[in-house]
Amino acid sequence: MPASPVAMEPEQVVKTMLGRIGDIATLPEVTAKIIAAVDDPKSTAHDLHNIIKNDPALATKILKVVNSAFYGLPGQVSDLDRAIILLGLSAVKNIAISASISRLFTAERISDQFSARDIWRHSVGVGVATRQFCTMIGKKSCAEEAFLAGLIHDLGILIERQANPEQLAEIIGIAGKREQAFHVIETEMLGVDHQLLGAALAAKWKFPRGLQTVMGYHHRPEVLSADNRLLPVVVHIADTLCCHDSIGFYLTAADQKVDEGILQSVGLSEANFMAVRENLLEQVDQTETILMGG
Repeated sequence: MPASPVAMEPEQVVKTMLGRIGDIATLPEVTAKIIAAVDDPKSTAHDLHNIIKNDPALATKILKVVNSAFYGLPGQVSDLDRAIILLGLSAVKNIAISASISRLFTAERISDQFSARDIWRHSVGVGVATRQFCTMIGKKSCAEEAFLAGLIHDLGILIERQANPEQLAEIIGIAGKREQAFHVIETEMLGVDHQLLGAALAAKWKFPRGLQTVMGYHHRPEVLSADNRLLPVVVHIADTLCCHDSIGFYLTAADQKVDEGILQSVGLSEANFMAVRENLLEQVDQTETILMGG
């Protein structure tokens, strides 16, 4: 009999579970190349175009996104080079990662109540809300990766789905009945939570350090240094909003609270929170259509 994951050190549990996840362990080659190119200060829009032109589906997706209300650019853009220049290299990288990740969220059940597509809907909701909050506070460093940070924050749950599906279903069942944090129940059952798993996957995929931090600390951003806290706190707020409003898979932050203090710590107000909440469902529907189609 193999050792129980809970009896292992967390690092060993993570290694074991990452070893079981098969097709989600590796990013598509084109996405990995895009991340490497954007991280290279010598890269140009032309370099990115040469990578993307070999993936017609991704090129189509980028043009669809650039022409959507999501970016609100004037006029229709039909040329990939122009789309890359208008969006910027980082935004194109984020779209490429979003397109790659969307394939992982299927209609397959993760419990009696939820499917992986519910995790996707929740993730889109957190991405949309995070982006809007960051825009409100005018922090370019935050807004640059805000949507992607929200979109990927719960990827660790997909690792659990593939590596330990029966235990994940049991965790979900317990979380629906018990007033205890989802990540605490995960740690009791698995020896790790989706934050630790997600951060490890992000490191394996060579995601920027800021995104790794969001994935690893979005339920406990208060432990981070002030310099690293902004985006994880905004994702924490967006995550709580989406869970409280039952957008997709809502159990991960059902126990969390958002008070005036945490809002003010990142320059937000209660009015900001309510303004995002008011139109969030409509924005999520639009964004899901953009990202999942074509």
